[in-house]
Amino acid sequence: MSRAYLILLLVFAHLVQLHSQTSDTLTLPDSGLIREFAFLPLPVVAARPALGFMYGLAPSASWMMGPAETTHRSAMVSSILYTTKKQFLFFLKTNVFLRNDTWNLLGDWRYFDTSQPTFGLGTGPASAHLTSGGIEYEDGKFTQPTKASQAMDFKFFRFYQVGLKRFRDSRLFLGLGYHLDIYYQVDDKLLDLDTIPPVETYHHLYSVARGFSTTDYTLSGLSLNAIYDTRDNAINPYDGRFAYLSLRFNPTFLGSDQNSSVLWFEYRDYFRLSHHRPRHLLGIWFYGNMITSGNVPYLDLPALGWDQFGRSGRGYAQGRFRGENLMYAEVEYRIPLLREKELLGMVLFLNATTASSTDDQIGLFEYIEPAAGTGLRIMINRRARTNISLDYAWGHYGSHGFYLNVNEVF
Repeated sequence: MSRAYLILLLVFAHLVQLHSQTSDTLTLPDSGLIREFAFLPLPVVAARPALGFMYGLAPSASWMMGPAETTHRSAMVSSILYTTKKQFLFFLKTNVFLRNDTWNLLGDWRYFDTSQPTFGLGTGPASAHLTSGGIEYEDGKFTQPTKASQAMDFKFFRFYQVGLKRFRDSRLFLGLGYHLDIYYQVDDKLLDLDTIPPVETYHHLYSVARGFSTTDYTLSGLSLNAIYDTRDNAINPYDGRFAYLSLRFNPTFLGSDQNSSVLWFEYRDYFRLSHHRPRHLLGIWFYGNMITSGNVPYLDLPALGWDQFGRSGRGYAQGRFRGENLMYAEVEYRIPLLREKELLGMVLFLNATTASSTDDQIGLFEYIEPAAGTGLRIMINRRARTNISLDYAWGHYGSHGFYLNVNEVF
């Protein structure tokens, strides 16, 4: 995988000092609509071998849209990064609760001008060795061997917006969403069909076999959504549970290249291990992403690390495992490090991923890829429970990496 090492984080000392002085980050006066608005303009300098040096901002915010007794805290995380390899990455992700939790609004907006390695489809040994023996493209004819990863350049635009109305006085929310993914200027760096034998890639083979363009494609659709949410805080829960079900329809009349449907289901739960320290807990997270009908473009297939907030799969590169169906599970043990204060905490976690591939005859649960790691938590806003998360994780096939986030992973 692409190893990620933090080179410099300019604001940690300032944040720790700020925490010792006040429970808030940069806080604006309350207005009639928005209360307790806290903003964290986090600068980041980091390095990845695949991307070069990365620098920019990772701002986040939290606020209240109504009384704390009846309204959950809203949150926004974002990132604006530029790399020395001339790549630009932007995302903005929101979870907004309107006054008295009457509506829950979920947003996921992204623009990437980037490159990313892909590793074929499914989990198991084939994803580690990939095409080291070549791909059989005709009976008895094999392509040239390629590396374990296949580099791709592409540009990507995403606009997801979901609105859910609270059902009476319950914690059930029901609603509709619109989802748009556009990939363009896709360039398979290893693809070379002019040599004998040719050099093939999984992206090219999959796209041609299913009638998609190999350079650009669109997925556009509507979704039916249901959320059950009893968490005491969506940013950093100490108690409660969260369940999410979404069925997305991608018809050609809305702009999709082919008709398809996709199912997403997710569950999170939190179990306190101490009555005196609610931060001492065990969290579990599980999700599945399934193609229920038709075909979707290669880069839109269910893939590790492509959940809404991009937090799954610590120990692996984003997109390391991909397939027609994918399931993921994680358990995390959260521990406060100080006897009374909430400034510092740590976590221990385990996760596992399985993905299927029809072409490679790999079934779901046939191979399960594990990872494990540990991390540090620095709480910079006690009222909102906003954490800086620093994690290191190890996966299979020598994969490992460092991960920096704002707020808890789940």
